[in-house]
Amino acid sequence: MQGPQDEPLDWKTSTYTDTGSCVEWARPAAGILVRDTKCRERAHVAIAGPAWTGFVGWAKTATV
Repeated sequence: MQGPQDEPLDWKTSTYTDTGSCVEWARPAAGILVRDTKCRERAHVAIAGPAWTGFVGWAKTATV
């Protein structure tokens, strides 16, 4: 999966985030990258596209 060193990334944050205590995600050529908004310089977690789609679907309907 490509990362920040391979291409410029457009990081997104949920529109529901208002505290800055969340994660950001970017969509490189393959898969998804996730990072902590409070520690942007730290490592990114790579997630396969289908896993991300499943997570987002769950998050839209889950009560946490």
